[in-house]
Amino acid sequence: MRGVEIMRIIVSGKNIEITNALRDYATKRISKVSKYFENDIEAQVTMSVEKDRHIVEVTIPINGIILRGEEETGDMYSSIDMVVEKLEKQIHKYKTRINRKLRRTALANAEMEFASKNDDEEPKVVKTKRFAMKPMAVEEAILQMNLLGHDFFVFSNAETEEVNVVYKRRNGNYGLIEPEFK
Repeated sequence: MRGVEIMRIIVSGKNIEITNALRDYATKRISKVSKYFENDIEAQVTMSVEKDRHIVEVTIPINGIILRGEEETGDMYSSIDMVVEKLEKQIHKYKTRINRKLRRTALANAEMEFASKNDDEEPKVVKTKRFAMKPMAVEEAILQMNLLGHDFFVFSNAETEEVNVVYKRRNGNYGLIEPEFK
């Protein structure tokens, strides 16, 4: 059997009132990705408006893998459509790897905290992310980094039991940063 009919979708808004029509549209469009998975999944959908930018961010934790997409346009419905396309591309690109990783121990859900934006002051930390780290192999960290669409990924190295960073190099290869205490 492939896919499930049940997908829990949690929709929240920032600087926007989530209408029933908007909630229904987001739920209908985002639930389409559930067909790629054989177990129940939950999606966190955050819609926000900043000036004329309509931003949709979707996070789907799936047994140790986090699918994440963010899109912004001048229209919230277009942003929803584009983020679903982005998620489907990620799923297609990594489907084989995702299936392999789904059989392994789950990574704790990522928790994100967003700081408010203030352009009046000197540069400062405007976003803090906290997440539980499970020990993982370097290859798994690279997969997670690519799934998130990031250029680097901080993780707990299962082999050394230390916090490491993998990053994408300009030549397409990857780098590993290991701490050295003096």
